Parts: sequence; C-alpha cells; structure tokens
Amino acid sequence: METPVLEVSHYRKEYRGKVAVRDLSLAVAPGEICGFIGHNGAGKTTLIRSVVGAQPPTSGTVRVCGRDVWREPVAAKRLMAYVPDNPDVYDFLTGMQYLDLVADVFGVDAAMRRKRVSELAARLELADALGDPVSAYSHGMRQKLVLTGALLHDPTLLVLDEPFVGLDPSASHELKAILRERAAAGGAVFFSSHVLEVVERLCDTVAVIRRGELVVSGPTDEVRGSASLEDVFLELVDEKDAAIPSRR
Repeated sequence: METPVLEVSHYRKEYRGKVAVRDLSLAVAPGEICGFIGHNGAGKTTLIRSVVGAQPPTSGTVRVCGRDVWREPVAAKRLMAYVPDNPDVYDFLTGMQYLDLVADVFGVDAAMRRKRVSELAARLELADALGDPVSAYSHGMRQKLVLTGALLHDPTLLVLDEPFVGLDPSASHELKAILRERAAAGGAVFFSSHVLEVVERLCDTVAVIRRGELVVSGPTDEVRGSASLEDVFLELVDEKDAAIPSRR
C-alpha cells in the first residue's frame, strides 16, 4: 500500500481539560487535494497547527510521508509547507528579502530560487512588488507573497488554512491551477476553506469536522451524493440535531 503523504491517527487535543478535537483519523494520498471543512470553532485550525508542528497533540500521531511530525520534526517539516489564515510577515523586509529568508531556511540554492521566484511571482502577479517593503502590501499581496514562499522548496505536502481569502479572482484562479499541478506531480494538498463551491470543484476528497469530531470523510462525489456539498455540510454541522449519524 502506498504511504499516505499525510496520515493523522487518533488525534486528540485538549486545552485546560476541554477537548477541542477527539479521536480524529484521516489520510491524504499522493495526488490528492483534500478539503477540510467545518463551522467556526469546530477544530480545523487546531488540527492544522498540529499537522505543521506548531502545537503538540494531547495524544495520537501525525505523519508526513511516514515521518512523525513530533519525533522527527526537521525531516517532516522539510517535506511540507504551511500557509496560515493570517499571512503575518515582517513589515521591515521587502518581498524579495522575505523570499530569500524562506529559501535560506529550506536550503534552496540561488539558481533554483531565482527560477521559482520568477515563475511563481509572475503567475500570482506579484513580480512588480517584490522590491517594495511588506509594510506597503495589502492583505491580498501578503497572501500571494506567503504562497510564493511556501512553494519555493517544492514541498510534497502543502497545508493551507483559508488560502483564498483576500485573493483577487485572477490570483484565486491561478492558485487553483497551482494546487492541481502539485497533486498531478504526486504531491498532496490539505486545506481548510469556508468557500464550499471551491472545495466541491477543486477537491478529490473532503473531510467534515463538527464540534471536534470527524463526521464524514471520503471522495467528494461520494460525500455529496446527489446533493450539493453545501447541502450536505449544512445537514452535518446542524448543531440543533445531535442525532445525525456518522457517514464515515
């Protein structure tokens, strides 16, 4: 069996005795784009932060290409890239200085970084702003900059938290194309989004979390059935109905 790019097994996270996510297991295979959806406070960002090594789980494991994120943090993090929901970047740097910093961290040589920066910045319409200080960037430009940096070291796993927020239609279209290319090349994408139409059209698989529990995961077509993904989502996360059975 092919090793999943991302494998989360019996993940649990507690904050001061309160359970945020309980016994969550999922896997993302090579070549897959997986959409992770749920209402605000459902536990999406909690899991994502543990996937990228920003906070430890209370119990359970997270592996990237077979590497345990907490036992082999450097090896696991070299294989992935993370774009948070709020693209915080040092304001005193120029866009290019930020990209050079990211490239240095991941050991991308000068020739390769120039090539990738040139290609990605052109596609995301950021090239003309790379000499400007980040303090002058809009939210959308910061998002483009962080996305460019995330792709510089050619990660196997791309983890994105609300990646389309703040992007103009052209950049949003280009990002979708980039994600499809990553998957087609054998990598994997795991991203959260409230834009269900994007998830429905873009994702091979989808996972729905409700109040810290995974209530359904699988191929997008199977999860939505004959309905729209929005209809299925609203049914599954309806907090007034505590008796909805799991579709796992």
